[in-house]
Amino acid sequence: MRAFVTRLIYPTFFRLAIIALVFFLVATDASRAQSHFTKLDNWMETHTKDIGGRAILVIYKDGTIIYDKSVNAMSRRQKSMNEYIEKKLGNDPEKEDYTMTTRQPIASCSKWLSAAVIMSFVDEGKLRLDDTVGTWLPVLSLHGKGAITISECLSHLTGIKEPPLKETLRKMKNIESMDQAIEEIAKMPMEGEPGKVFHYSNAGLQIAAAVVEKISAQSFEELFAERIALPLGMKNTDFGKRKIAYPAGGASSTPEDYLAFLTMILRKGNFNGKQILSEKSIEEMENNRITPGIRIAYSPSEASGFGYGYGEWIVHDPTGKSNEWVTSPGLFGSFPWIENEKQYAAFLMTFYINGKGRNERYLELKRLVDETVQ
Repeated sequence: MRAFVTRLIYPTFFRLAIIALVFFLVATDASRAQSHFTKLDNWMETHTKDIGGRAILVIYKDGTIIYDKSVNAMSRRQKSMNEYIEKKLGNDPEKEDYTMTTRQPIASCSKWLSAAVIMSFVDEGKLRLDDTVGTWLPVLSLHGKGAITISECLSHLTGIKEPPLKETLRKMKNIESMDQAIEEIAKMPMEGEPGKVFHYSNAGLQIAAAVVEKISAQSFEELFAERIALPLGMKNTDFGKRKIAYPAGGASSTPEDYLAFLTMILRKGNFNGKQILSEKSIEEMENNRITPGIRIAYSPSEASGFGYGYGEWIVHDPTGKSNEWVTSPGLFGSFPWIENEKQYAAFLMTFYINGKGRNERYLELKRLVDETVQ
């Protein structure tokens, strides 16, 4: 009888011990994971109120999203402004919290997407980086701009002196066609020799977009959807329903969609086993074109000291703690980046205009992510 009881009790005891051990290990892992991201959590909780009142940060590494945090710290004034903006965008003004599928304008984050469209033509041999734009756009040749190359268009080295952003956007509202947009650019003055002057603006990408429209007989919006959005599953990203696309800043996207794009760039053009862009194109995009001897006519103050490739900034960490990384932040505050050394991609979505202190704040965030990602 005693042996029977022993056999009955011990298996039960061991089963309970194993279950307790499993619960302990799971709880320990959860605790470690939670503490692992504490600094990022604190950054989000501390800074969100100053970057529009709401934000979402997502980080991708090794085939999975390792961090996803949304914070809503909107003041009464920010909530009121948010309702106004969401109504203008055609969204539900009651949905305040950011999610992976929240869609909004991403401003200059669009440049990275647009450069990828152009590079897809290079991959197919339909376009060369040293091709001159006058071949397809003779109106530029008539105004002395026909010798500008595709490479110079993608890297803001056209030498064209574009008006300030507000004036450019105001004029774009009255543009009826891509040909008209190029005619306006053709009339702009030059401020230096193409390839010798860097001026961060919209003209170059608009020219490049017009060229691929001529080559393909398709609109830029159609080209983006076909060549980038569809193969990456970016169902909620486009360049709007305007009369013409605004490739330098007209896209709207979601954290989920933009992270898919970043994943493709991180994997050297590959996405889910399909080569969207060649490795060579990714290398070209990440090659700094602001070399010694290039005069900086205009660069945003928050990008001081950064290099520039095709559609993206090339950044060298001044602390020396990491190698070069690439980014394409937008006027409205969204901040995507890829860290090639640590092999991760991240995207911070927010919406606010005041850029005071933005650069320092985002560099701090990037350093925290670098410390966190193993």
